[in-house]
Amino acid sequence: MNTVMTQKNASAKAIDLENKYGAHNYHPLPVVLERGEGVFVWDVEGKQYYDFLSAYSAVNQGHCHPVIVRAMIEQARKMTLTSRAFYNDALGEYEKFITSYFGYDKVLPMNTGAEAVETAIKLARRWGYEKKGIAADMARIVVCENNFHGRTIAVISLSTDPDSYGNFGPLTPGILKVPFNDAAALETVLQNNPDIAGFLVEPVQGEAGVVIPDAGYLTICAALCKKYNVLFIADEIQSGLGRTGKRLACDHENVHADILILGKAISGGTYPVSAVLANDEIMLTIKPGQHGSTYGGNPVACKVGIAGLTVLKEEGLAENSERLGAVLLDQLTKLKNEFPSIIKTVRGKGLFAAMVIAEKDNRNAWDVCMKMKDLGLLAKPTHGDIIRFAPPLVITESQLMDCVSIIRKAIASF
Repeated sequence: MNTVMTQKNASAKAIDLENKYGAHNYHPLPVVLERGEGVFVWDVEGKQYYDFLSAYSAVNQGHCHPVIVRAMIEQARKMTLTSRAFYNDALGEYEKFITSYFGYDKVLPMNTGAEAVETAIKLARRWGYEKKGIAADMARIVVCENNFHGRTIAVISLSTDPDSYGNFGPLTPGILKVPFNDAAALETVLQNNPDIAGFLVEPVQGEAGVVIPDAGYLTICAALCKKYNVLFIADEIQSGLGRTGKRLACDHENVHADILILGKAISGGTYPVSAVLANDEIMLTIKPGQHGSTYGGNPVACKVGIAGLTVLKEEGLAENSERLGAVLLDQLTKLKNEFPSIIKTVRGKGLFAAMVIAEKDNRNAWDVCMKMKDLGLLAKPTHGDIIRFAPPLVITESQLMDCVSIIRKAIASF
């Protein structure tokens, strides 16, 4: 009993420390995690949970994948950082690897997803001025409503969510917004605005609640961008790297973005690594001294990036996501039919799914997530009534069915 109480005190202490000394910019589920392996995490009391969020799809390869961790440790013992003031022996190897992997001439390595989005916007504007001939300071970027691309000032200027941009102004100008999954609206904007440099889109809107566009939407948008000489920019930070059942979500329609933005699962959750990929005509508009990052392209990032992408390919994680994603969506659909008063709708693509909870009788998605936590599964609400499901792509079918059983028990309890 004393040991249990000590552990509970440790959990409460960890939460109290965060509340006292940390900014209150997150509202976590009240669970304190200390260890992870594969699809599982353990709290400080030793309780095991299925991770059904995967750090917002950063841990696609599973927690602490030994191949990735080994690569990180081996490089960290030799050299961690040189800055870009000097060459290092890992960066060129990584650049060749990732550009070949995705089929681009060049990569610009960064650290976080928001940095990568900022980089893509800068690249698109630069290309607009130097290649398209847009007048100085007139380049515009088109984005979709209900997007989520990050938290910097420029990136929240793209947002239509007041929680993201409210009271952070003045915001960055030069942004045009169109409805997601509405190619006709995009064409109208492109027709009427010759100073557009790029169209930035999430192939699947993750933070909005796994919102999946109609088949053919990305194909039409890419064709419109080509027609009007606008760069098609794909933010695959969350939807890419196997999450939707293909290497990239754009691969479902064989769309090759002019600028590809990646992050999160490049490193399998071990280290901040992001990347912006494009061909020479776009990438080489930026010259020395005009953009950079002290940590971008550091040796540890390069080695874990190679390891993380290798694991995705060699372990067939996109294929596993496609196969088990169909199983998950089928099972969630059955739950919706069984509990229509609680579950309003379900949707998914690969192991990227969402369940919309009917809010009534003081019950909402947070309550469902708390019940799932008690039963051994961790997921998190988004936008109040939506629960996003994104387990590590290493999950097995038997583990997935165990998770479906937990979800069912949680729903049934209401």
